[in-house]
Amino acid sequence: MSRRFTRRSTEDILLDAFVYIFLICLIVVTLYPFLNTVAVSFNDGLDSLKGGIYLWPRKFTTFNYRMLLARPQIYQAVKVTLARTVLSTALGVFSTAILAYTISRREFVLRKFISTLYVITLYVNGGLIPTYFVYRYLGLTNSFWVYIWPAILHAFNLIIVRTYIEGLPESLIESARIDGAGEFTIFLRIIMPLIKPVLAVVALFTAVAAWNSWFDVFVYNPMKPELSTLAYELQKVLASAQQMSTSMELAMSRAAAGANEVTPRAIRATMTVIVTVPIACIYPFLQKYFVHGLTLGGVKE
Repeated sequence: MSRRFTRRSTEDILLDAFVYIFLICLIVVTLYPFLNTVAVSFNDGLDSLKGGIYLWPRKFTTFNYRMLLARPQIYQAVKVTLARTVLSTALGVFSTAILAYTISRREFVLRKFISTLYVITLYVNGGLIPTYFVYRYLGLTNSFWVYIWPAILHAFNLIIVRTYIEGLPESLIESARIDGAGEFTIFLRIIMPLIKPVLAVVALFTAVAAWNSWFDVFVYNPMKPELSTLAYELQKVLASAQQMSTSMELAMSRAAAGANEVTPRAIRATMTVIVTVPIACIYPFLQKYFVHGLTLGGVKE
């Protein structure tokens, strides 16, 4: 009896050891690209051209960050990006939720027609030039609102929220109607608290898209430097660094002379860290809603 118990305990220990080793390897593989990017961002730009940088910078320096943050346009761009991200996320989440609730109601006559129109936009796009002329006709070009109004509704997010609402027990809405609640009251006091998990997903998608967007600045607000975003300013820095990049021999000679120079690889790594860290700080606060969304589907009528 004791031998069987000892054998089972040994098997359990080996199984646990295998699981822990596998998870550690998985964590290392998952985190290595980001840790390597951080190491390159804190390493001397010319020295990073030699390669061989893994998890720790070989020649530690903060020159890459100081060079980027020394640009006066960066701080104005941060303000614009924060305002854009907050407004786009708040308006986008609320607009998506209320429209998704509307087209999820079976008694709404146009629900299939409106849903079909939004699905079509996932496959057919008007193109850049027609979109530009529409925005200019509406007076959105060269203004801050070109960042907000076009990003309020996205068909993919709308379909996700609508599908989630359709999975909720219909008896909750019927009970509220019997008690005399109107549709807007039902939406605010019943639907909104129940769909927090999927709204957290939509909020994260919208915030990441708004935070990382730079092409719309290039197209719609090229003559308004005060409306530039952080991602666009970093893209300009990267483009200038690529234009100033020299041959490997000249770079190595500058490195031997002890000069501080920016390189496209170092700037790219620094940009990645600056843009990624704010989103990475927000994600843990939304993670609980993702977990809650997995268990909410177990509620059945």
